[in-house]
Amino acid sequence: MNAEPRMGQAARERRLDLDRAKGFAILLVVAGHIVAAAPPPGAEWWDWPRSALYSFHMPFFLYLSGYVAWLSGGIVFPATDAPRHAARRAQRLLVPFFLLGLIVLLGKLLAQEVVHVDNRASGLLSGLRDLVVTTEDSPATFIWFLLVLFLCSVLAPPVWRAAGVPGLLGAGLVLLALDPPALFYLDRFARHALFFAVGVAVARHETSLLPVFVAWQPAWWAAFAASLAAALAGWLPGDWSLLACGITAIPALHGLVRGAGFARLSWPLALGRYTMAIYLFNVIAIGVVKAALIAMGVPWTGAGFVIHAPVLLLAGIALPVLAKRLVLRRVPVLDRMTD
Repeated sequence: MNAEPRMGQAARERRLDLDRAKGFAILLVVAGHIVAAAPPPGAEWWDWPRSALYSFHMPFFLYLSGYVAWLSGGIVFPATDAPRHAARRAQRLLVPFFLLGLIVLLGKLLAQEVVHVDNRASGLLSGLRDLVVTTEDSPATFIWFLLVLFLCSVLAPPVWRAAGVPGLLGAGLVLLALDPPALFYLDRFARHALFFAVGVAVARHETSLLPVFVAWQPAWWAAFAASLAAALAGWLPGDWSLLACGITAIPALHGLVRGAGFARLSWPLALGRYTMAIYLFNVIAIGVVKAALIAMGVPWTGAGFVIHAPVLLLAGIALPVLAKRLVLRRVPVLDRMTD
């Protein structure tokens, strides 16, 4: 296997297609977050596009994470380096997980007494329990990706050393078939680990696969559209919809961002370079601006949603970017944490 020299070279090069893919994906994430629970009365139609988004956008994020893990040397390394690798990933992912979760919990406990708050916290101790253990009731559910990515990052390398790409893909399929309890986000880990493995597999064989992603775009988009239609129609029960939509989204979206038309767009590249900051802070930004709009008299109804939706989408992107540029970059530890 002659992957490591090529892998090292790829890690030194800026992959603009991956930046663009992350920028496009984070826009979809923010769009999915503008409604935290049920849509406002009169805007029930939003359930359709939101259901479509949630059938593929986080699998695509896990795919990109697995892809980057391969290119950066985060999969193939000696077993003796495993403790150091785990420590680095914990600093990168678990520290923001706990810090942001605590900030959200304390912020909700204070704010929910005076303004509208989605997904209210039940109390300090119960909130801490829900944040880490009984995660189905977490007051900061959106941070699940950080813990799941940590688990993928530390568990994939030993599986790779033992069984290579087939072992990673097989393990992902086994996990998808399981039904673990909603504790420590193990349920979400089981549902999404496969897509991290697919990212590793595609990166390992990118020379042969990426040209096919681009050349067969009409076919990939037809398969992706058919999967979305089947999922929305209820023809794919349970995790079958996540599997079908998540897998077909990968060649459709990755091929799209590698095409000449997408390469001319500047906004995906810009957003891609702020992905971590947007991911960490978009829900907070949306919650604050939503509460402000309601306090200003813009109702959370179907009529008011035409104002809420674009304003919240813009806030979920612009405010984290501003925070990164104006505040976080001035504090080195926070700057590194949000890169």
